[in-house]
Amino acid sequence: MKVAVIGGGSTYTPELVNGFLARMDEFPLKELWLMDIDIARLEIVGGFAQRMVEARGSPFKVVLTSDQREAVRGSSYVTTQLRVGQMEARRKDEYLGKRHGLIGQETTGVGGMAKALRTIPVILKIAEDMRELAPGAMLVNFTNPSGLVTQALSKYAPEVTAVGVCNVAITTKMTIIDELERATGKHIEPARTELQTLGLNHLSWHRGFSVDGEDVWPQVIEGVITALKAEEDPEWDPHTIESLRMIPNYYLQYYYHTDKKLASQEAWPPSRAEEVIEIEKDLLREYADPNLKAPPADLMKRGGAYYSTVATQLLNAHYNDLGETHIVNTRNNGAVKEWPAEWVLEMPARVSRRGVDPLPADPLPPVCFGLIAQVKAYELLTVEAAVHGDRNAAYQALLTHPLGPSADKIPEVLEDMLETHKAYLPQFWKK
Repeated sequence: MKVAVIGGGSTYTPELVNGFLARMDEFPLKELWLMDIDIARLEIVGGFAQRMVEARGSPFKVVLTSDQREAVRGSSYVTTQLRVGQMEARRKDEYLGKRHGLIGQETTGVGGMAKALRTIPVILKIAEDMRELAPGAMLVNFTNPSGLVTQALSKYAPEVTAVGVCNVAITTKMTIIDELERATGKHIEPARTELQTLGLNHLSWHRGFSVDGEDVWPQVIEGVITALKAEEDPEWDPHTIESLRMIPNYYLQYYYHTDKKLASQEAWPPSRAEEVIEIEKDLLREYADPNLKAPPADLMKRGGAYYSTVATQLLNAHYNDLGETHIVNTRNNGAVKEWPAEWVLEMPARVSRRGVDPLPADPLPPVCFGLIAQVKAYELLTVEAAVHGDRNAAYQALLTHPLGPSADKIPEVLEDMLETHKAYLPQFWKK
């Protein structure tokens, strides 16, 4: 079996390799192809990955390449963890927002839109290569904005089985388990638990949790409220959580506490991208050490906790027909029957050899749905803008987004966005 990783020079790659090494008995990987256009970076990260595998007796081969088609050819699974324009483009996304008095963030608002416009054509080209060179392979997308990218794949590459993944749900799950263990003094295996989540990627609400089939959500939510009330500067307003009886995805702070987030930007530099640039310099220096054969502790500073768990568990569940429940970004297909079937949602789905099947779920209440509908409209417009280089669709996407500029500022912001990333947005600059 062959797995291709597009964006294999990512500093996350060693954690992914660890995940495959941990599942050698279940997941018979033979070749792991790491593909990246940054050769120098690929050699450092890929060389480290090769040493990791060799230290475990070389159960599979790690192949390094800059040829996307050769990486994809004959793969059973293709994972995408790329960043068009690399970390410098993320930094530009952040400051694009800041200089217009808007949220500067890599996955939401104007920064998230800029990233989507750069990324969608690249991901669709990978899907095109898969259709030709790896028919039947599954595409597992980690590239942000994950849900929006998956929405584009759903419409423009429907014959490729594609699923979007994010580590927010599993991080939330593990945090809840930690709190329950602290409260009860009993160990809880993650496999015995189930988290109920619904919404869009980076715009979801956690609304249920069970252990061995027993609903413990009342205990969980009361624990969260009590903890928030005890904090001097809580992450969430306790009254909001009391009203919702749900835990919002972290990224909802940009919507619920916009002024607070805007104020925090005034302390830049460093922005988050600038912090990560420095972290990655240190990580790459460590990865280049020929004696290093296991991921360093500093990898946790990069973020993305449980990334290898999410990635390899999903592939393993599919390959071994386990029928496990995973929270993923996938087409609704009537699972939430009150919402459009074509919407890609972040929700629980059963993963088996037949694919990724979303599980029936009740819709979220109006307090959540209003925001979801608005952001989904923005996503659908952004997909059209990215695929066709449609400036009017891009204008309307900014007009629709709740974190976008006022209508009279849209032309200025859009022109700035397109100029800033002109090298990566050829579809908007055709004569």
